Amino acid sequence: MPQNPVVHSQGLVEYQPTWQAMQHFTAGRTPATRDEIWLVQHPPTYTQGMAGKPEHLLDPTDIPVVKIDRGGQITYHGPGQIVAYLLLDLRRWKLNVRELVRLMEQAVIDLLGEYGVAAQGREDAPGVYVNDAKIASLGLKIKNGCCYHGVALNVDMNLTPFNHINPCGYQGLRVTQCVALGITVGLEELQAQLAQNLIHGLQRHWAAKQPPQ
Repeated sequence: MPQNPVVHSQGLVEYQPTWQAMQHFTAGRTPATRDEIWLVQHPPTYTQGMAGKPEHLLDPTDIPVVKIDRGGQITYHGPGQIVAYLLLDLRRWKLNVRELVRLMEQAVIDLLGEYGVAAQGREDAPGVYVNDAKIASLGLKIKNGCCYHGVALNVDMNLTPFNHINPCGYQGLRVTQCVALGITVGLEELQAQLAQNLIHGLQRHWAAKQPPQ
């Protein structure tokens, strides 16, 4: 089985340098480079994916809009949201993009389930939802068989900035967060559990792809 990704908990970090660091890490990878998961929070930032349509920013605010290289439309990052960036060699884990999306969604669904909250993914709109309100968004960039970007889980944040956008390009999409669902454990604890769920998901997926003995 491949080595588990190294988990780095980085605290509150600016968006742009973190994105550039992911690009730099991925560009410099070799087949021997160990995978990593970066756990961060960001100051208030809107990010707009490559196909992002400007009209999904409904009214400009003083929050910066960063045009980036993941798929998807516009979303919001802010303090109180866990962002887990996955810097993985997909070939190593025998993953395709769709499988990785499902794996990330399942890691969040399992985490919420541990606290008695039923959540689900949606075929038509990647992410994790609780009663039709989005609690986690995800986006990826694949380069030379390796990925970066990842999954953002709303924990205990100011949700107002979501009112100024069509979240992920969906008009009127409601958003929610852990604290509104009665999950009151600390952000660090949830962050550590999410990282473990992601790693367990990778291990399970890799094991399931092995030929029978």
